[in-house]
Amino acid sequence: MWRSCFRLAAGGGSFPRRPCLLPAAPLGPGSQAGLAPGLSLPRRAYAPPAERKKFYQNVSITQGENGYEINLDHRKLKTPNAKLFTVPSEALAVAVATEWDSQQDTIKFYTMHLTTLCNTSLDNPSQRNKDQLIQASMKFLDTDTICYRVEEPETLVELQKNEWDPVIDWAEKRYNVKIGSSTNIMGPDIPIKTKETFISHLASYNMWALQGIEFVITQLKSMVLSLGLIDRHLTVEKAVLLSRLEEEYQIQKWGNVEWAHDYELHELRARTAAGTLFVHLCSESSTVKHKLLQE
Repeated sequence: MWRSCFRLAAGGGSFPRRPCLLPAAPLGPGSQAGLAPGLSLPRRAYAPPAERKKFYQNVSITQGENGYEINLDHRKLKTPNAKLFTVPSEALAVAVATEWDSQQDTIKFYTMHLTTLCNTSLDNPSQRNKDQLIQASMKFLDTDTICYRVEEPETLVELQKNEWDPVIDWAEKRYNVKIGSSTNIMGPDIPIKTKETFISHLASYNMWALQGIEFVITQLKSMVLSLGLIDRHLTVEKAVLLSRLEEEYQIQKWGNVEWAHDYELHELRARTAAGTLFVHLCSESSTVKHKLLQE
């Protein structure tokens, strides 16, 4: 049974005055007095700084009226827009709390991908509705990485065929659609029926999960690879490798700056894994849903 407070761990740090970095309070009607006509104070960006000294000792979770909340010491975590940080599932709350608890002397916000996705879902800074989120993901289908093929060299042509064709074949069978590939700079001509099928599939997810799906697709630059990953047909490592197939081919041929390549690869895997986990934790079940495929 759920306990009222689940404490993760204790670490060093001082008791905070505030649980997280919040934007300054909105300016009131008289706040810009003295400014020249037509001028206004610049708005702060919707994002915390990259790093900050750790200001809390303990991370815990409590269940509130609208979901699960994260506590830093005895203060409730809030979003950049000062909303109460509340997530829909206990599993997601534990995952987010783990991100905060794993921070050492310095809070590295750029490593906290689940927290960032939750903030985006709660604040919706771009004010997008569900249809707009779906379209944001769909735009990658026409420029899907694995649908664009080279004509030379022959070794890369063969590599793309051997590695990418099986994924496209899987997606075509899984969703009963036609995708194809092309060496034309304009890419393959994706049928309208295929697009309608994918739109219907994406519509079966809630708003939170759609934020995660778009995040994963943005990392891989491929809707096909992203769906294969979310559907557990591909592992994170395999999906990332396939999204970087041409780059990895060039590296094997010409070499690379080792530390830079390793860092970039690690970061891409971390972001992709976090986005995929977010989708599953925000969905009603951990299996991929598709209304058109239910019998």
